Amino acid sequence: MNSRRHTLAGCVAVALATSLAPTVVQADSSDSSAANELEAVNVSALPLGSGSPSTPYSVMDQQTLTQKNAATLGETLNNQPGVHSDTFGGGASRPVIRGQSGPRVGVLNDGSAVLDASKISPDHTVTVDPMLARQIEVLRGPSTLLYGSGASGGVVNVLDSRIPTERPREDVEGFVGARANTVADENATAAGITFSATDHLVFRVEGSRRDADDYEVDGFDRLTVPGTYAESDNSSIGASWIGDQGFFGMAYSYRRDNYGLPGHSHEFEECGVSGNSLACPDEEHDHEHGEEVTPFVDLASRRVDARGEYRNPMDGITAIRFRGNHTEYRHHEIEEGEIGTTFRNRGGDARLEVEHAPIGDWRGVVGMQYTDFDFSSLGGEAFVPKTESRALALFAVEEYRLNDQWRFELGARQERQRLRPEDRPGEALPDLKQDSTSLSAAANWAFVPGYELVLSVGHAERAPSAQELYAEGVHLATNTYECGLLSACGGGQRDLDDEVSLNANLNLRKTQGDWLFDLGVFENRINNYIYARTLDQIEDFRLIKYSQRDATFTGAEASASYYGVDPIGITVFGDMVRATFDDGGYLPRIPAKRLGTRLNTYVGHFDAELEYYRTFAQDQITGFEERTDSFDMANITVSYRLRGDQRYTFFVRGNNLLGEEVFNHTSFLASTVPEPGRNLTVGTRIEF
Repeated sequence: MNSRRHTLAGCVAVALATSLAPTVVQADSSDSSAANELEAVNVSALPLGSGSPSTPYSVMDQQTLTQKNAATLGETLNNQPGVHSDTFGGGASRPVIRGQSGPRVGVLNDGSAVLDASKISPDHTVTVDPMLARQIEVLRGPSTLLYGSGASGGVVNVLDSRIPTERPREDVEGFVGARANTVADENATAAGITFSATDHLVFRVEGSRRDADDYEVDGFDRLTVPGTYAESDNSSIGASWIGDQGFFGMAYSYRRDNYGLPGHSHEFEECGVSGNSLACPDEEHDHEHGEEVTPFVDLASRRVDARGEYRNPMDGITAIRFRGNHTEYRHHEIEEGEIGTTFRNRGGDARLEVEHAPIGDWRGVVGMQYTDFDFSSLGGEAFVPKTESRALALFAVEEYRLNDQWRFELGARQERQRLRPEDRPGEALPDLKQDSTSLSAAANWAFVPGYELVLSVGHAERAPSAQELYAEGVHLATNTYECGLLSACGGGQRDLDDEVSLNANLNLRKTQGDWLFDLGVFENRINNYIYARTLDQIEDFRLIKYSQRDATFTGAEASASYYGVDPIGITVFGDMVRATFDDGGYLPRIPAKRLGTRLNTYVGHFDAELEYYRTFAQDQITGFEERTDSFDMANITVSYRLRGDQRYTFFVRGNNLLGEEVFNHTSFLASTVPEPGRNLTVGTRIEF
């Protein structure tokens, strides 16, 4: 493993703070430096628009996704500012935002909640396909409260085209995309077509398929990690009625996955708990198991979406927007040819927003959201009981412009949640009812042209998830025995304290000229933070009990770009987060600091990007956690775009060109399963 220390670079990383700004572009290579400015990007998840936003955000548009999309959502977003991924082999990874993941990161599909089982465990994939996305938005900071009290870490909004929102320019439009790589012999394809049946009725059909073998650890040497293969199929059909004032549409989608679970072991499946220690029948574990077959996930998800927008329906109302879905999700964990555990999630989410016309100097959005789903797990590893979850929320965000220099924003969300678990044999589990109030405020000061200072603060209350409350039993995918706050092995605590966060974010931005930058710092103080505390360990198997302690997350995100030498752009970027308990000690699985640079250039129809960054060693660790070594990452992308009657994009991308052995500190498999090695990807996207 790479154990080199770069003290000077580490100090620079801390001083710089670190995080990519919104997309930076050069408007016209022939113009002067005044043409260089941050591009205005339409961010759907910002209800008041994205002009000079108070919310730190980043966007991956269609062109970026074509060149950089990966197999999973977490991998695709991994290099966005403040975003990492808690990888779990080749089939699953979730985004980690500012050190938070799982129930504290909201994943949306065009504003509507993704109702899968990914919040329960890192080995459960997020059921969105980056190959079918047209844009992915990441929001960080206090205003994410509009999408739920649980979104204190951040929000990821994946926009797709399954429901048309406008008539195609031609009678038929569509795309075909494909990619292949060497690290896992992956083959992935996607296609979509939109066509008009009448002047108002528009249809959309799309689908994708991915097939990848176990990935290689050390590039072309064919050293593979068993259980990292993955297969996925997606398909959808949608239709919309589109008029001059808006649209309404529906779509049916089906997804099927089959992927391995690396690191899974049956050695500890008979373990129990005695106080704060593991009690296993045979702690020597010297019995022979023979050749084990890697367990795998067989996943199926059916989803119906409805989306609509009605613009200027009456005086005083600018727009009414609706998003909703009903999902039937299940996955089997197959062990030695038999179903070991089945997870199911069935329910829906509905969101209504009303944007009112300006009242004086105020404009804003009010709305409501209702979520209703039943989660269950059955089988040998059913460590979370069947739980009914209901939540109703009212929210509002208002903006006030004082003059050309000052803009203020206020937001609020009131949410009521109820969890009703099914009793275990011999154990009555209590219901949970909780009201959560979240508030946010922000101020934007454009003190001179091209510069702005943005301060945002927020207060949020989060209700515990079903897993944090009721988990009890062996969870072999993560090699843990889990005990929830209200479970018998967790002590049966009944007087839970609310998890309350106070979040502050300060950004200094330069948006015009040869130099462009976005420098941001944040602090998130969370009282009664719920976390998985490790109390005992036998080999790689751990006893974790969900506990509450006050914690503080402090970090920085920044980027600085120079576009003064045509046609070259240079960017320095990085991010960091430090997470500590107020009474001493570090939180587990916190991402390490990153510092890097990108060199972008274009010649004719070609453009290229060379990226190098260093992820530093993570030695701020808690009990039963191992230090993760640093590594250097070098990537390069070259693409060719041809415009005419049709648009063609061809690209070649090289990842981990140094062939580094990488272990991801945010992963539950950080000490046992390395990340993919040297990789070459080729791909294309043809639009018509």
